[in-house]
Amino acid sequence: MNKIYLYAVVSLFGVGALSSCGPKGGAVSEKTGYAYNKRENGGFEVKKGYKRGPGPGLIEIEGGEFIMGGSAVEIPGQDMSAYNYKRQVTVSSFYMDETEVSNTDWLEYLHWIRTTFRGKPELAEYYYTALPDTLVWRRPLSYNEPYVNNYLRHPAYGDYPVVGVSWQQATDYCVWRTDRVNEFILRQKGIMTPFKDLNKPTAKGGAPVKKSDTVFNTDVYLNGQIKDLGKRAPQDLSAEAGGTGKNKVQRNVRLEDGEILQPYRLPTEAEWEYAALGLIGNTQYANINEKKVYPWNGLGITSPKKSTRGMILANFKRGKGDYMGVGGSLNDKGSITQSVRSFTPNDFGLYNMAGNVNEWVNDVYRPNTFEATEGLNPFRGNEYADKVRDPKSSVIKVDGKGRPVMKSAGTGVKQTWAQLQSNYTDSTYKADQRGYKDEQKNLPDGEVITLYNDKSRVYKGGSWNDQAMWLNPASRRFLQEDESTADIGFRSAMTMLGASEVRSAGKPQFKTKASKPFKVK
Repeated sequence: MNKIYLYAVVSLFGVGALSSCGPKGGAVSEKTGYAYNKRENGGFEVKKGYKRGPGPGLIEIEGGEFIMGGSAVEIPGQDMSAYNYKRQVTVSSFYMDETEVSNTDWLEYLHWIRTTFRGKPELAEYYYTALPDTLVWRRPLSYNEPYVNNYLRHPAYGDYPVVGVSWQQATDYCVWRTDRVNEFILRQKGIMTPFKDLNKPTAKGGAPVKKSDTVFNTDVYLNGQIKDLGKRAPQDLSAEAGGTGKNKVQRNVRLEDGEILQPYRLPTEAEWEYAALGLIGNTQYANINEKKVYPWNGLGITSPKKSTRGMILANFKRGKGDYMGVGGSLNDKGSITQSVRSFTPNDFGLYNMAGNVNEWVNDVYRPNTFEATEGLNPFRGNEYADKVRDPKSSVIKVDGKGRPVMKSAGTGVKQTWAQLQSNYTDSTYKADQRGYKDEQKNLPDGEVITLYNDKSRVYKGGSWNDQAMWLNPASRRFLQEDESTADIGFRSAMTMLGASEVRSAGKPQFKTKASKPFKVK
């Protein structure tokens, strides 16, 4: 009997599963004998009892090995050379959105831009750039104007997946989401001034606490450039002018405190395919009992269960001109997209990993990607970059959105101090790895023959406008990163730190011997 793991969604407030700020005393260095978290010993702080957990909207995906492209089926008109090289790879554990990003989610994003940058000259361009292209619904011989005018903003489509967003827009949304979630966590815990106390007079009638004009950015905050210390900000045990009680010196949270979440991002192609297959539901004692062609078991596209027998399992086009079936007996019940929580989730608990909308992934497209990439966490698309800093003060330069200004990485190894001060750049180092080991045919005049380039991004999953053959998790197509369509949306992912095993309870474990504290004789 297959063992299926059901993953509960951790709510926004569930992020508090991360242990509270400020390391506790009692731990001792195994190598020096000094006690951690003691001012008299220098104030070196070590986080103990860290408990990880997914950010808002995410579900835990326990990684493992699988055959990438192994579920591929023959697709008429598709270049199957991209699937001929089936590759055994391993995907590290990660988090993934339970659902696709919806119109309501995107409107929240637009609302934040409009209210945060109100009265500032950069608002108009920032807001306009973030707007989805609603004109993707237009077809020369189809009446789709109601979707052009209503799909994004009307509440009738609030929980439908956002479309008309390019790969660039989706990536920018992930950056914005990272900062908003981390700011929420810090303010909700009182590490920064809580939202409810901003712009509000103090209890003693003093001046109100005003929100900083600096837009919160995770990297800028971690670099100490945002000064907003709430009542529960951690004590700085290494401060020269230390103190206790009301006189204690507080500090910003550091990465070592474990309070800051990893960045939201688009999933890699390997992560997306692994999560869509959901082989965890078909695995018993490291053996995969049944191969999958879709995110569900079996070779069919209809439910075999008695109560739902014959019902379509995803939102797709059944045949030419058949988008939802016959009136009175609709098959997938939607002529275009449907709610992001339609149908049954797969064994990881993810909705619509086949159909509804195709989904952007992070990879640059190449037909031979599987041959060239690594066996662990395969990915094509690395563009290594550094933050622009003042070489003496290490202050990060920020742009009009409050985000770090980035530049291409100057070297692939740690610079010496002298090189750092002189902004040294290794002219032989290639920071852009999107075209790594890429073979292209060149004409005698040097012109390149290719249908794709470093801006061609992969999308997967099939959509309401595709037939069933595209619902296979191994299927892959591409589009330029600055283009969009009415059948491509996205969902976010996040790297999981620490142990790969998500659920250890009930499984065999080796016992770890506790260390003995050093004692001076």
